[in-house]
Amino acid sequence: MEDITNSFANYFDPTCALVFYQCKTGFNETYVEYFDMENGIPINPHPLSVNEGKRLATALQVDEENLNLLKSSGIINSNLLSFDAKSATIVWYTKAQFRDLHFSSHLGIKSGKAHTPPMVWVADRETLKVFALSTSRKPTINTPLYNAPYFNVYADGSVCMGTVDISTAETGSIDQLMKLWENYFFNSYFSHLMSDHNPVKRNCVMLWENLIDNGKLFPTEMLVKTSQKLKDILL
Repeated sequence: MEDITNSFANYFDPTCALVFYQCKTGFNETYVEYFDMENGIPINPHPLSVNEGKRLATALQVDEENLNLLKSSGIINSNLLSFDAKSATIVWYTKAQFRDLHFSSHLGIKSGKAHTPPMVWVADRETLKVFALSTSRKPTINTPLYNAPYFNVYADGSVCMGTVDISTAETGSIDQLMKLWENYFFNSYFSHLMSDHNPVKRNCVMLWENLIDNGKLFPTEMLVKTSQKLKDILL
C-alpha cells in the first residue's frame, strides 16, 4: 500500500485531547481531563482549566453569518441549476404548466387559470428575476433566455412585487425558498408594464385575455429573445 498522506493539501496535527468522565451514580457529575499531544501520544493529563475551556469554546464557536447559510433539506431538486449558499442565491427552472393568475381590475383581464411558458428563476432572500424559455427541456449553459411574458417585470428580468410582503429571511432550505418565490410571484396581482417595457411581440393584455380559462397552450412564438444565455446568469 502507498502512503499518500503527504499529498493532502492540508494536514492537521493533533495538539490536545479531552477525556470526559461521568459518575454512574444519580448525581451525574462530570470530570474533564485535558491531555497535551506529542507525536500523536497523549501526555501531561490534568483537569481542564478555565483558560483551556475558553479556548475550546472559541474554537467551537459558529459564526452567526454561517447559521443563515442556505442548505438542502434532502436530495437536491433536479430543476435546480445553480446556487450560492453564502449569498442564498439560487437559479432554477420550471416547465410549462397551468397556473392560477391574478390581475388588477384596471387591466380588464379576469383572473383565472392559464398555461404559462417554461421559466428560469433567479432569487436571493430579497430579490427575484424571471426569464422565459422556448421549451420545457432542461436548459444548458447556451440556452437562450426570453423575456418573461408578464406584467410587473422589468426588461432585465427584475420583478416588482409591489405591496407583497416578502418574508424569506428565516428560510434555510433551497426547496422552501424556491417554492416561496414561485408562490409570491403567481399569487400576487399583475398590474402594469414596467417603464413601457412590453415583454411580448404583441399586446400583452390581449395575450392573457386569450389564454385565461380556455385551456390553450402558451404561444411560445410570442416570446421575445433577450441578449442573454443561461451561462450569463449562472452563479
